[in-house]
Amino acid sequence: MGKIVQLDEHLSNKIAAGEVVERPASVVKELVENSIDANATRIEIEVEEGGLSLIRVLDNGDGIEPEDCVLAFNRHATSKIKSEQDLIHIRTMGFRGEALPSISSVSQVELKSSTGEGPGAYLFIENGRIVKQQQTNSRKGTDLTVRNLFYNTPARLKHVKTIQTELGTISDLVNRLALANPDVSFRLKHNGKELLHTSGNGNLLQIIASVYGIQTAKNMISVSFSSLDYEVTGYIAKPEINRASRQYMSFFMNARYIKNFALSKAVQNAYHTFLPIGRFPIAILSVKMDPTIIDVNVHPSKHEARLSKEAELVQLVETELRKVIRNQKLIPDVQFKKKEQRENDREEQPSFSFDHQRKNEDVQPVATTDLKTAQSDNRFSMISNDVDSSLIRETSHASKKVDEVDEPLVDLLPCLKTNETPITKESQYPLSAHVDKIPVMYPIGQMHGTYILAQNENGLYLIDQHAAQERIKYEYFRKKVGQVDRETQLLAVPYTFEFTASESAFLESHLETLGEVGLFLETFGQNTFIVREHPQWFPKEYEREIMLDIIQQVLDYRRIDIEKLREDAAIMMSCKGSIKANHHLRNDEIFALLESLRTSEDPYTCPHGRPITIHLSTYELEKMFKRVM
Repeated sequence: MGKIVQLDEHLSNKIAAGEVVERPASVVKELVENSIDANATRIEIEVEEGGLSLIRVLDNGDGIEPEDCVLAFNRHATSKIKSEQDLIHIRTMGFRGEALPSISSVSQVELKSSTGEGPGAYLFIENGRIVKQQQTNSRKGTDLTVRNLFYNTPARLKHVKTIQTELGTISDLVNRLALANPDVSFRLKHNGKELLHTSGNGNLLQIIASVYGIQTAKNMISVSFSSLDYEVTGYIAKPEINRASRQYMSFFMNARYIKNFALSKAVQNAYHTFLPIGRFPIAILSVKMDPTIIDVNVHPSKHEARLSKEAELVQLVETELRKVIRNQKLIPDVQFKKKEQRENDREEQPSFSFDHQRKNEDVQPVATTDLKTAQSDNRFSMISNDVDSSLIRETSHASKKVDEVDEPLVDLLPCLKTNETPITKESQYPLSAHVDKIPVMYPIGQMHGTYILAQNENGLYLIDQHAAQERIKYEYFRKKVGQVDRETQLLAVPYTFEFTASESAFLESHLETLGEVGLFLETFGQNTFIVREHPQWFPKEYEREIMLDIIQQVLDYRRIDIEKLREDAAIMMSCKGSIKANHHLRNDEIFALLESLRTSEDPYTCPHGRPITIHLSTYELEKMFKRVM
């Protein structure tokens, strides 16, 4: 007797559910995407106990014809594709026809739907089988409720995360769906509490304010660019608004949220030297393209996609975003919160704050949901009014995150020391602006031998002298490393370096490439190399250390990327010879440093992404001294 049997439909649906319905958020995703495909302009999502006990999605879309309702719960039944040609030109969110039968096989489903013409249909399905079917009077649209998810699959239920984690994943999903569809009004409730409400008026900046907060939205930069194949629009945050996770970058391809490592890396590269190590930008980018370029049928959850011209898109995004960032004024303003405001912020932190989830959780949502604020009835009207009146105009002065300032500057003022007469507006050293990137500033002096103080009519400026010189030297070395010539300095006593046999073999095969960044190695016996000369522009007293750092980096990566090698070498050299902390400068040295900074291409951050200049406005100073109330 043969061993191969045909699985029955019920068991097949349960197996398919393992691919499609991973967790409660998977159910929400499939149902909401169906609503979007049905041309809904208003979608309400209600969940209880993290979606395990109840998930309800109500929309005002086209509805389902009564005769189609039963068929919709059969495997591979769909209205979205009819031929192989349709599969190549997918323009809908769903198309596989597996969602509804998979969901109904592991839960209890109640469906009410009407096209608005004649009576609607009602179905109750349990364990994948229709228990009740009848006509009903209902408004146009679909109301689908899922109860007791995984009640008949205890093994799956055992692996579900905590209620807080599952809710966080659902909230993250709905946030991204709202960002991808600004023309659709979304409302999300959990256990009766409203977590998100968008107007659906097409204003993406309002949705960003709802998801990330008004202060973040005020510091977003609008972007729009295109090529022959791609049209990219959206918003990116100014560098001072950043996060500790790359999960705050959202990419939508033809309105579908897609995870794409290459695109994420392109955005990070655009922010290179503008962000500190370990910090990541906020970006919401929507990419429109011909459906034939993208294949979304590569994963059951459709979170991944294959692009036939991915390299072109990656290059376009990195190049254009870099231009946008470089054209911004990026000197952060210092703002202060009163003590009671900071305490209120801590009290309003929800129990499922995404920033404090367990580190081993595999899902990190878009942003922390402010539950207490979201519950107030006037939150959305406040966002709408504030965004319309101020966000759309996009302020030209960046604003530092208020909760990152721990101490008022007044506590530091008694420590200020200067060795020379302060330079004022009437002095011989006024600093002119450089293409409006740096305002006119007049040096006052130095604090702790580390920070330069300067002023103008707009307030007080603090400049990190080490970071400033790092930026200046970085731009100098970046050019030098890219155009290495044989203007070298001969060494009176050559340097010798010894390596293991495998390291020596690798270096020996890349001697010519290493020479392109100024490292002129020659073989000198077994597993030994000698350096007889180096470029004249190598930082004095750090030549051997620089060479060792470059070699070690090449050995660590075990590959040669000449552009990255040049970039990293420039950063290394800029750091080695720059002014350190507790180094007091004369007034003429301060002026020379600021004048050099004025002529740099990107005078806002050091090569490691730390800010160079901080601005404290005259208004903030007057508030601190109670001159204004």
